[in-house]
Amino acid sequence: MNTHITEDRNIVTLNDNAERVVEVATLSRRYPSARILLSGGSGHLINGHTFTESEGARRLLDELGVPQERIELEERSRTTFENAVESAAIVKPKPGEVWLLVTSAYNMPRAVASFRAANFPIVPYPVDYRTRPTNLRRPVYSIAEGLALMDIAAHEWLGLAAYHLTGKTAEMLPSRG
Repeated sequence: MNTHITEDRNIVTLNDNAERVVEVATLSRRYPSARILLSGGSGHLINGHTFTESEGARRLLDELGVPQERIELEERSRTTFENAVESAAIVKPKPGEVWLLVTSAYNMPRAVASFRAANFPIVPYPVDYRTRPTNLRRPVYSIAEGLALMDIAAHEWLGLAAYHLTGKTAEMLPSRG
């Protein structure tokens, strides 16, 4: 969601990553005893808005009928790596527990590498795909869409490289195993 507009207008304002939260609502009905941890702070390294991604997602899940007592918030993190570290500190995952990591498919490699580095075993559950699997002749419909996808890809690849080069993650590109 757009946290700035959500905070300023006091109404949940969705963006093109909303599938992450909508899928959590769907999974919550499929697995009624599962714990739900929403991870994400304000996303600002310095100053800026204080309204967190987690709080916005909690509001949307409330509107979608997910009982609030099932939801825990992690609101300190500002990066994907911090999401993993802070989430592990809250959850303290135990052997044998199964935790789904629901995030955008394009963000999944960096998220998986981060959660592995935080010793938080997760099962990747990618959503919010940006590409079709078989359309190689026309992968995008406009130059603007192509540029937007290139921006996302550059952000993710640079993030993977930066995390690996700074020792935050052990893997440049995590394997499925």
